[in-house]
Amino acid sequence: MPDKEEIIETRQVTMHMGPQHPSTHGVLHIILNMQGETIIDIEPDIGYLHRGTEKIAENLLYHQFVPYTDRLDYMSAMSNNLAYVQAVEKLLDIEITERAKYIRVIAAELSRMAGHLLALGAWALDLGAMSILLYAMREREVVLDIFEMLCGARMTLSYMRVGGVRYDFTPQCKEAVERMLDIFPSRFDEYERLLIGNRIWIQRNKGVGVISAEEAISLGLSGPALRASGVKWDIRKDEPYLVYDRFDFDVPTGENGDCFDRYNMRFEEIKQSMRIIKQALQDLPDGPFNVAMPEIVPPPKPDVYKNMEALIHHFKYVSQGFKVPRGEVYSSIEAPKGELGVYIVSDGSEKPYRLKLRVPTFMNLQSVRTMSRGRYLADVIAIISSLDPVFGECDK
Repeated sequence: MPDKEEIIETRQVTMHMGPQHPSTHGVLHIILNMQGETIIDIEPDIGYLHRGTEKIAENLLYHQFVPYTDRLDYMSAMSNNLAYVQAVEKLLDIEITERAKYIRVIAAELSRMAGHLLALGAWALDLGAMSILLYAMREREVVLDIFEMLCGARMTLSYMRVGGVRYDFTPQCKEAVERMLDIFPSRFDEYERLLIGNRIWIQRNKGVGVISAEEAISLGLSGPALRASGVKWDIRKDEPYLVYDRFDFDVPTGENGDCFDRYNMRFEEIKQSMRIIKQALQDLPDGPFNVAMPEIVPPPKPDVYKNMEALIHHFKYVSQGFKVPRGEVYSSIEAPKGELGVYIVSDGSEKPYRLKLRVPTFMNLQSVRTMSRGRYLADVIAIISSLDPVFGECDK
């Protein structure tokens, strides 16, 4: 036995991680109280990317705010577009065309795939597995190529508009999506061989960051983080919007609520997105991709160059916008990270009187404390990665 003087004693220390740390997935500052390597308490310090998005919306015409939604979860911009335009359409009490509904479903599910692929690749990189990031980015580039073909952009897309979508879904886009659906299943088999059976991956994620169903519900978790704890709740199934009730797909759930289950949720959700997209392509109807309401939808661009009435219409739409009836509305969708909700109060003018965003990253991030207590410092990296936070939407 060593003398008492030789016994090493640990004391509680406070350590700061970020806001420049690469594994915090953005400008997140974490204050860690530790006893040795063990986490006693953890406090996320957010706000470094705050841009006043909600206040900006109140000073813009309704259609002018769509590009700002791209900058929320900028890894899955289509979902942000959808949540916002759907809320405005609910206020206007308008029904978009059948073709527009199917196009929106395809775009939203492609966006989910792009977001999950980056989440899986970055997560693996955080834990030291470089190869998976390269594979995930290879697949994600295929999705981004489709976006570029669809709307001319790859990241900040601004594709959806109030009343429909900005461009039609062309035969070339359909062929590209069908090629993707043929290629991806074999690619994902590689992921399973590299990660799911990898003993290091299992040790770093299995039993780490556990949160029970009751704790997840009480903290307001949603999306993969909630379903990993065994709660089978998905807005696409439980409160269907667009045409999701016409498609056959499953809602995967976990059993343990740990990092490993949260990984599996994203992996399985990509497969379900592919099922939805395949069905939407098969059932895609013909017809217009915007509502026939000139006061809400601008004229086709070719008409603007050769028709005076169309030019005047375009000018008035861009400069004056459109009025929305008085009232208030809340509309939500199943975004890749969870429930993305938009609350709008209208005073009857061309601008929102109030706009509030219910973003999943902000809600999910508060679970870090519950998941991390009693774990080691290295586990915090896996826990944060498993939530896939994007601070454009968290800080707004």
